[in-house]
Amino acid sequence: MDLPPAARSVPAARHLARELLRAWQAPQDVADVELLVTELVANVVDHVGGESVLSLELEYSDGWLRIAVADGSAVRPVVGQLCGDQPRGRGMQIVAAIADDWGVEDADGGKRVWFVLRPGLR
Repeated sequence: MDLPPAARSVPAARHLARELLRAWQAPQDVADVELLVTELVANVVDHVGGESVLSLELEYSDGWLRIAVADGSAVRPVVGQLCGDQPRGRGMQIVAAIADDWGVEDADGGKRVWFVLRPGLR
């Protein structure tokens, strides 16, 4: 699904992920998936923006769920240090803590940030 890098894309991406998990009867925790999708899409909105498009990609195979967000920026996300006085900047720490694996790969002049969740109980 292609979305504009705008704030309204965050709930749209969350909704799409939730509905696909239900349709696929995927065992992953819906709240975890929604949180991770929110973090990846919000990162694009906050750090890329502009006129580019972000692509939300969801795959479900053999019980594994892989979700990626691709955008036109080659700037890669980093897992930052926690600073108690900063209200933001924890997104990739959340992804690293919850996902079974995550990474970044080059994609059409930009990047694709992805995470995977293994089969698990709801």
